[in-house]
Amino acid sequence: MKCPYCGNEQDRVLDSRPLDGASVIRRRRECQACHKRFTTYERLENVPLMVSKSDGRLESFDRIKLREGLSRALEKRPVAADTVERLVSEIEYELQDYLMQVPSHVIGEKVLKKLLELDHVAYIRFASVYRHFQDTDAFLHELEKLKKLDIKPSPDFHPGRGRKSLKLRKAPKEKEKEKQEVVG
Repeated sequence: MKCPYCGNEQDRVLDSRPLDGASVIRRRRECQACHKRFTTYERLENVPLMVSKSDGRLESFDRIKLREGLSRALEKRPVAADTVERLVSEIEYELQDYLMQVPSHVIGEKVLKKLLELDHVAYIRFASVYRHFQDTDAFLHELEKLKKLDIKPSPDFHPGRGRKSLKLRKAPKEKEKEKQEVVG
């Protein structure tokens, strides 16, 4: 750090404190040559995450665009707005593994995974747009895949209050076996 008064590069830090929720650090410094004091501010440089589209274009990651896509899929579904915001935050957090650029299909697959766990109707809506269903056969094929997975929301699931967990449906014989193990 150069002294703004004499240009000397030797200084010492007298005081440091975080500002704006620790995104900025204020440092009080003293020049070793002229002994004048000055203040510097250090900010973390945010490198924007770029999304590489299937046609080769690059665009900045847009949290609002992700939220709108989820909201359209969940439109008129019994899911609270804070749940949508939580999903957006979770997906955004998962994208931190990508340093500068993330393929758009990765984001789409993460959205599909979250919607599959949350709401099957929203999953089908999003999948129909994301996977470009051209006819009813493609739509029915996706529905058949969904039925084969046989994932059902747990009884504790309440869309307005978020989800506690999703459980795979167990066959009646497995349930009976578990009951016997607990009793016996």
